Amino acid sequence: MSIFGNNILGNSIFGHKAADPAPEVPESEPGVQKSDAEWRQELTPEEYHVLRQAGTERPYTGEYWDTHTAGVYQCRACGRELFTSNEKFDSHCGWPSFWAPLADGTVRYIHDRTLGMERVEVRCATCDSHLGHVFDGEGYGTPTDQRYCINSVSLKLVPREDAQVSAPETDA
Repeated sequence: MSIFGNNILGNSIFGHKAADPAPEVPESEPGVQKSDAEWRQELTPEEYHVLRQAGTERPYTGEYWDTHTAGVYQCRACGRELFTSNEKFDSHCGWPSFWAPLADGTVRYIHDRTLGMERVEVRCATCDSHLGHVFDGEGYGTPTDQRYCINSVSLKLVPREDAQVSAPETDA
């Protein structure tokens, strides 16, 4: 079962024809709002191009496309936790792939009809930065049958601590 209900994206996005597309749902304002000049000052030119202008990094060039480090992936622009390594899988597409976001409400979805295609864009729900796209029904065998194809430059991996902290010893 897809996490995408008709109320969010409609059936026409993933090859099913619907009589009427889903109504546009009013969006809430992102929690982080900055001017274009502020974003340009804080982000590298590549980060700005992808996160703020919905660009795409070249496949097989990003930092995380082939990473297997355990941890949490945050939005590079605002630090919101978006995905975990538990949902990351090898899709061999050249970008990091996840089968689900960390939690409901961490990302938002937008109809993307650019480049003559019907796709679903994935954005950070906190700062409205472009992350990538989500694809449905590609047969990867993931629990959701979805592939969140996310630009490495949109993410920052915070590795999980391997070392366990021991409780202090007590005197008997």
